[in-house]
Amino acid sequence: MTEQKVAVVTGASSGIGAATARRLADEGFEVVLTARRTERIEALAKEIGGRAYTLDVTDRAAVDAFAAEVGRVDVLVNNAGGAIGAESVEHGDPADWRAMYEVNVLGVLHVTQALLPALRATGDGTVLVLSSTAALAAYEGGGGYVAAKHAAHTIAATLRLELCGEPIRVIEIAPGMVKSEGFAITRFRGDEDKAAAVYAGVAEPLTSADIADTVAWAVTRPSHVNIDLLVVRPRAQAANHKVHRG
Repeated sequence: MTEQKVAVVTGASSGIGAATARRLADEGFEVVLTARRTERIEALAKEIGGRAYTLDVTDRAAVDAFAAEVGRVDVLVNNAGGAIGAESVEHGDPADWRAMYEVNVLGVLHVTQALLPALRATGDGTVLVLSSTAALAAYEGGGGYVAAKHAAHTIAATLRLELCGEPIRVIEIAPGMVKSEGFAITRFRGDEDKAAAVYAGVAEPLTSADIADTVAWAVTRPSHVNIDLLVVRPRAQAANHKVHRG
């Protein structure tokens, strides 16, 4: 009997992470959900038959302890991340930039480094980095987030080069406009009006389920197929700065 494959999803308490956990469970994976909000991931783990670990990806000691306990890992979905603020570079708060760097960049580094031995041991591992179209193009008011996601993009690209010849794929998925739970609210520090304005007039922004579907498709390709970089936007968005609003 073939042993069930295991997928680790960071930031799995809401939004894209939670949707991805559900979707990978549907694909037959045992899903290990990690996030800081214990109650949420425990409830979701119970729903999908997975495991929940309370984890802050910016805490390296905690990440190492998790890696020592988790066991088999076939797929790592580096989803934990987020944006804080929309100030210009001139007026950005360095503390916000540091916080975004910690979770979007060092969080990816910590978890990937810690789980690479387990991924390698399966003989067919996959590392997936959820970046953003902000990883590929700058936009006004996004300097800190753009910088962090560019760094995450570079981690994926560099890791793919360094692991070439080993049985580990490195995939990057870069979503555009996604109306996911909490993202815009967090970015605008709880201002619901500003958060709603991001999506105003856009008939169908992407949903968390859309991205989860893309993740599931990418990680279930035949093992010799690597989806290096997949950019996914709603039809209404042609670029970060070009959005149709009806």
